[in-house]
Amino acid sequence: MSQRYVIIGNYISPYVRKVLACLELKGLEYEIDPITPFIGNDDFSRVSPLRRIPVLIDGELVLNDSSVICQYLEDKHPQPSLYPADIAQRAKARWLEEYADTYLGDVLIWRLFYQLAIRKHIFKEPTDEAIVQRAKEVEIPAALDYLETQLPQEGFIFGALSIADVSVACYFRTASFVRYAVDAERWPRTASFVQRMQALPVFQKLARLEEGILRVPVTEQRETLMAMGAPVTRETMRSNVVRHGLPRG
Repeated sequence: MSQRYVIIGNYISPYVRKVLACLELKGLEYEIDPITPFIGNDDFSRVSPLRRIPVLIDGELVLNDSSVICQYLEDKHPQPSLYPADIAQRAKARWLEEYADTYLGDVLIWRLFYQLAIRKHIFKEPTDEAIVQRAKEVEIPAALDYLETQLPQEGFIFGALSIADVSVACYFRTASFVRYAVDAERWPRTASFVQRMQALPVFQKLARLEEGILRVPVTEQRETLMAMGAPVTRETMRSNVVRHGLPRG
């Protein structure tokens, strides 16, 4: 029997969600230490030198970065594939994954979710309203204008479900926690795509756990998830001290 993978990272994170979705879609067993990077202890710093999530541990192998992890899972477990077989489509899928991880991550997570949720509830700091306003009025619309040219009216981007679909959808899921929704009249393809993706069984399964901890203090989420039957690790890298991560480049 193959060893279970260990994931370090919180269900609320879009980067963690992407990896968990890959594991679920490939039918792989895993356990999760559901910490946020803000409460990771010194052991977490050793496995994640940038103090970011997710981290995947496979025996002696430790991997950081969601894209690296998903590609590793694809290489090790090629079926069912989450990357198109056609070389051009595979390259395009990787680009859309990168676009999601960088630009969508920046405007939907760091300029919206982080400002409205993390700064307020974790660090007890005031929201920078100027950053939020610019994100809503300029930066997010620019992202949606681009996605509207890339997303299909129906189904998935490349016909079959791929890493590109999963990656894009993950960021809108986290943005919904601060009540952001795509304007369906202005961006109908994107709004429909997000709705289709979030209705998939894999996203619904993760959503149940996400919603269970959404309003629970980060230091209590582990116990809540255990009570819900989540595959939580026996040991944790959690501390009770909240601290900022390394500055983003």
